[in-house]
Amino acid sequence: MKWSQLLEMLDGQPIFEPAMLLAGEDSSASTYRQLARWVEAGKLIQLRRGLYAVAHPFNTVRPHPFMVAGRLHWPSYVSLQSALAWYGLIPESVPAVTSVTTRRPMTWQTTLGAFRFRHVKTGLFSGYREVRFENGQTAFVAEPEKALLDLCHLTPGADSEEFITELRFDPETAGGVIDPERLLHLTQESGSPKLGRCADRYLAWLEAERSGRESV
Repeated sequence: MKWSQLLEMLDGQPIFEPAMLLAGEDSSASTYRQLARWVEAGKLIQLRRGLYAVAHPFNTVRPHPFMVAGRLHWPSYVSLQSALAWYGLIPESVPAVTSVTTRRPMTWQTTLGAFRFRHVKTGLFSGYREVRFENGQTAFVAEPEKALLDLCHLTPGADSEEFITELRFDPETAGGVIDPERLLHLTQESGSPKLGRCADRYLAWLEAERSGRESV
């Protein structure tokens, strides 16, 4: 296979698996040897075994980090600080894309960024939706309420008043993004006393912040 043929087959897809190339006449061995040569030449990036990205400047579409995360480790969805930052709920930048998965935890450091996967049990793997980005790329991202609950679940002491304050949520933004009814519904579904305390702490903080601003 020639490089031009690969790009034509990908049709703008920034990430691919070799299986899509093995339907032709080339043997799997020769295909993988060619992929290795393109990686060595800097035309491809091997993200992990069986997953490749077209390197700049050969890619016509820049892969979205959330889409890359979903392809690296499945099943998973972007959550925790990464989702909270994407929703505009926390002010600081997030150095790695963090997701949750029912599989074992993993960390990948790639030329496309750092990706971290935290483990949750199957009963907590919910509260996410498919998000569509530009160029047709998609990724599963936690709802804002679930991103907060996932962070509470995976952080020791997160059901404390100090933890909610240290998140530095803007009350106006949080009040417009996080739905209290959805938050309580997800909390009840989880059956977790810790998440119940975390939700109560958050709602108490939001009410106190709103009351304080109204009194000024």
